[in-house]
Amino acid sequence: MAVKANHDISSGLDTAFINSAINSNLAYRPEFVSNDYTQGKKVSVAIERELRHCDAFYISVAFITEGGLAPLKQVLAELRDKGIPGKILTTSYLTFTEPKALKTLADLSNVEVRVYDSTDEGASGFHTKGYIFKEEEIYRFIVGSSNMTASAFSVNKEWNTKLVSTSDGELLKQMMTEFNALWNSKHTLAVKDFIEDYEVRYRLIKEQKKNAAKEQMVDLQAYKLQPNKMQARFVSNFRKLLESNEHRGLLVSSCGSGKTYASAFALRETKQKKVLFLVHREQIAKQALKSYKRVFGSNRTYGLLSGTEKSFAQDYIFSTMQTMAKDEIMQKFSPDHFDTIVVDEVHRAGANSYQKIMSYFKPNFYLGMTASPERMDGFDIFALFDHNIAYEIRLQQALKQNLLCPFHYYGITDLIIDGETINEKEDFNQLTCSARVDHILKQANYYGYNGDRVKGLIFVSRRDEGKELSRLFNERGLRTLFLSGDDSQEKRERAIERLEQDDYEGGLDYIFSVDIMNEGIDAPRVNQVIMLRPTQSPVIFVQQLGRGLRKADNKEYVVILDFIGNYTNNFMIPIALSGDRSYNKDSIRRYVSEGTRVIPGESTIHFDAISRERIYHSIDLARTNDVKLLRESFDNLRYRLGRIPTVLDFKEYGSIDVRKYFEKFGSYYAFLKKYYSDDYTVTLNTQEELIIEFLSKKVTNMKRIHELLVLKHLINQNQRILAYMEKLLPEQYKATYSKIVEESVIRNLTNEFAKEEERKKYASCVLIKKVDEGYELHPEFKALLIRDSEFSKMVKELIEYGIETIEERYAQPYKDTNFQLYQKYTYEDVCRLLNWKKNLNAQNIGGYFYDTATKTLPVFINYDKTEDAIAYEDRFVSQQNLIALSKHPRKVDSSDADHFYKRTVKDRDNRIFLFVRKNKNDKEAKEFYFLGEIYAKGSPIPIKMEKTKDDAFEINYTLDVPVRDDIYEYMTS
Repeated sequence: MAVKANHDISSGLDTAFINSAINSNLAYRPEFVSNDYTQGKKVSVAIERELRHCDAFYISVAFITEGGLAPLKQVLAELRDKGIPGKILTTSYLTFTEPKALKTLADLSNVEVRVYDSTDEGASGFHTKGYIFKEEEIYRFIVGSSNMTASAFSVNKEWNTKLVSTSDGELLKQMMTEFNALWNSKHTLAVKDFIEDYEVRYRLIKEQKKNAAKEQMVDLQAYKLQPNKMQARFVSNFRKLLESNEHRGLLVSSCGSGKTYASAFALRETKQKKVLFLVHREQIAKQALKSYKRVFGSNRTYGLLSGTEKSFAQDYIFSTMQTMAKDEIMQKFSPDHFDTIVVDEVHRAGANSYQKIMSYFKPNFYLGMTASPERMDGFDIFALFDHNIAYEIRLQQALKQNLLCPFHYYGITDLIIDGETINEKEDFNQLTCSARVDHILKQANYYGYNGDRVKGLIFVSRRDEGKELSRLFNERGLRTLFLSGDDSQEKRERAIERLEQDDYEGGLDYIFSVDIMNEGIDAPRVNQVIMLRPTQSPVIFVQQLGRGLRKADNKEYVVILDFIGNYTNNFMIPIALSGDRSYNKDSIRRYVSEGTRVIPGESTIHFDAISRERIYHSIDLARTNDVKLLRESFDNLRYRLGRIPTVLDFKEYGSIDVRKYFEKFGSYYAFLKKYYSDDYTVTLNTQEELIIEFLSKKVTNMKRIHELLVLKHLINQNQRILAYMEKLLPEQYKATYSKIVEESVIRNLTNEFAKEEERKKYASCVLIKKVDEGYELHPEFKALLIRDSEFSKMVKELIEYGIETIEERYAQPYKDTNFQLYQKYTYEDVCRLLNWKKNLNAQNIGGYFYDTATKTLPVFINYDKTEDAIAYEDRFVSQQNLIALSKHPRKVDSSDADHFYKRTVKDRDNRIFLFVRKNKNDKEAKEFYFLGEIYAKGSPIPIKMEKTKDDAFEINYTLDVPVRDDIYEYMTS
């Protein structure tokens, strides 16, 4: 082990400092650690990764804040449960380190925390930023510029270096000597001996800064609000709509990003004199009125129309929908009384009361505002506003533009009783048992909140559950209320005031609710949101998440605790967090493991091990090509565009992956004819339908560019195809066009590659024909393109869709192959992309099949086995080493062993490629991750199969490229 580690470290140094082309084990290679979420890089991710694999750690940083600690809380809890020891050293320098963070760390039973008191007489400055991780005899350390703060861990321009050392390395010994000297310094104190005085000092300085800030504030009446980026762009677009003589428009904006202020700025900019602001709750009307006053000041008069107040003569009227819908109220205004009517939470506008109001009033402009215009009830919000989207910004964009408060999301396993996790069918007694309350409070206390006291919202599944949990929380000394739609407006407003107040006396710790807090409340000081219900839809999830995302003074972040049970719809959680509506299972899985890497800003996403497995299992079983989902996705996109979407529209507008229509119906055309024939009038003949299906299901999914470029070029020019391909592929697509590839392309486009059943089905779908100078379009296919313009348009669009997909997902081929690392491939894909002559049945390929013509051998591994599967013990030893079993019965002197170990002349040029999938449970896809080329090392080890007593042998493979962290953790979890 030691010899191999020394070799790997040496090779890693060669790659890092001598020649980047030298192949070495990534796990032992020096690495530049910085922040760039667009490339999946965050300092916190690098530190979390090392913590997760260490058996001891040592950290020395100048500053620690709660925001910096938050991304590490889940992994620190895991290390605590495993008893992994750690030492953390920080300083009192500038009184910047937060006492609350020190207490949290000191409460961890496995961690020692000490503070170097820089105010102590004789103490020196303290600016260390180092993280050391021990794993057996190997040490990895990250040293550079990053303190343990939220900005340093995620958004700042930080430069750090990760290095690897054995325990005998000189640099490591120097660092540990320095660490131990500081740790044992006379100026260094344990937290318990330091915290009391420090806390007082920290609080006094904090108050002093707060008072100083107050002294510098300008007169509020003279103060003019300035729009953020979203608001400024919306104002510009709003003006353009008015100048274009449009009369309706939508503002689609994430919860908390400032829709109300955006509308006020736009109306002030365009000098709107009479305005109606329409809402569904009185509380929202009052909040909107206050916001408008801050923007307009005394330049306008303001009135409220609600159940408690009736104002009619003011310039700007803020009314509830219920009040305005009454005939005696509405008819006090003429239909054209208002210049502009703003409809807040306009996704509700399908209701009769809204329709009644909008039918009566005829303003110059209707402005609709919502965070979620897509409706599941079939109502077309986009058509209501003439498909004019004045501006759109969703959760991910709002985070990117720093419009929202950062959040730390923790997916936590709900209570486990007798080995079973709570599910959506659980009875009342289980949902409200004492053990569950203890579990919730334990997690809420550990993961905490930002600020001096908790101000939390808790969403539950049922009213009786919420009432009982509130009672049980109160029995434990907390102050909580349950609110429902039955409670008066006054009670709700008072509850929110008590929740948001800074003083502990008379305040509330939590408000329980089923759904009335989902939208339309203004509680920016909420610092913890707890979800105790299954996710029914991404829209509702984001609404509830959004309750904590409003910015507020002295609020750095919000904690989201999602208690995940054994729920069917768990797969919707990563969909909601990512904003990815493609329903592509691989993208969903990737976000579970990579969310923190790629989410903008200081926000982080963490799932504990059991929750992660629950979500993966839910993804495997999810029916993401369900007809209901496909129709809803289509309708939402059609409503947005005001027309039948094209194949390319689905990707452009972030809708569902259009391939799901191909897989379910054969083609998008077939889906349209089946369900929307009244609106979709294009008709193809039987031959054209079959070609469109062949292109949709097969050609666009060939996962390489070659076939599509051949078709595109032949349709456009029909000449010089060989010279074109040989020149274009290497220059633009890092691919080659050899003789063997050319023959494969011909087989695919003449349908000779397919299995017999598909050759019969698509016998008439021969798209090209071989000629002396290369090949050309098949005459029958060419004739159809010339005769039918709609068919030709469809073919060209499918080719463009295929090219775009490949450029996005498969544009970085591995070595000289047609595969891209970490993309997924079926058995058929592998046969085709290895340029085999035929598509073999899966059972013929098995785990291994050697193709003599191409000298290629793909290894297929199902990493998790079903209970009744043959007991193959394929297993990763590390990210670069895999032990796999041969077919059986096989002995070490069989020809199979020759293929792996290249002991004969004919096998000398063999190439072995690795394809691994987690399990077979995914009902919709049978795909394997491509993990690169592998090499058999040493000699085959003979074994007897435990169940069958067959002969077999173990093969020790070394991977050419170590498996990427997230894929490795997903496979081996």
